[in-house]
Amino acid sequence: MRTQIKIIAFDADDTLWINEPYFQEAENHFCELLAGYLPPDAARQELFNTEMKNLHLYGYGIKGVILCMIETITRVSNGTAPLQLINQVLELGNDMLEKPIEILEGVEETLNALQGKYRLVIATKGDLLDQERKLNKSGLQNYFHHIEIMSNKKVANYQKLLKHLDCSPANFLMLGNSVKSDVLPVLALDAFAAHIPFHTTWQHELHEEKVEHPNLLSLNNIADIIQYLD
Repeated sequence: MRTQIKIIAFDADDTLWINEPYFQEAENHFCELLAGYLPPDAARQELFNTEMKNLHLYGYGIKGVILCMIETITRVSNGTAPLQLINQVLELGNDMLEKPIEILEGVEETLNALQGKYRLVIATKGDLLDQERKLNKSGLQNYFHHIEIMSNKKVANYQKLLKHLDCSPANFLMLGNSVKSDVLPVLALDAFAAHIPFHTTWQHELHEEKVEHPNLLSLNNIADIIQYLD
């Protein structure tokens, strides 16, 4: 494989740095805010339903989640929730946007080992401004030849990325923590994918079925990719 790979793409959230735990923390606070209306599990499910309904409008990211939290509060309270609850949700969003960037173990070691040997890119989805903020705070931007903030990660999105990079699927490797977003659509193009599990995953990104494909690598840590490429 190492002889044909020319471009290595990295997911960002929960692959390069911590992300989902911050969303879960905010979600737990949200459930506490709704304690007077719903038990925690019901509040969590109501929020998820709202997120799925609006995903095609808001896309992925903190701002969309906050709008969904406000909509959920309005719905479950039949419009009677005090303005204070809305203000507290906005504070949750501001807190999330100010979170520090915690680089995951092995990331810088891996980027150092691969830089100069391959074209490195970031291929991640989410809110453009927020992802740019996280990248700038991470200090990792100089490792990458190209940054792609994607509205989604489906086959068509990767096809567009490969065309932009002028890269054949046979020369492309994607690394990420989501089987649904970082693995399956890449394998569908007969490109290469490496799955790096993270200890927690957003419900929408869960994929329980085992994936078998000759172009799939299963890693324990991002640094494990070095042994396949050296």
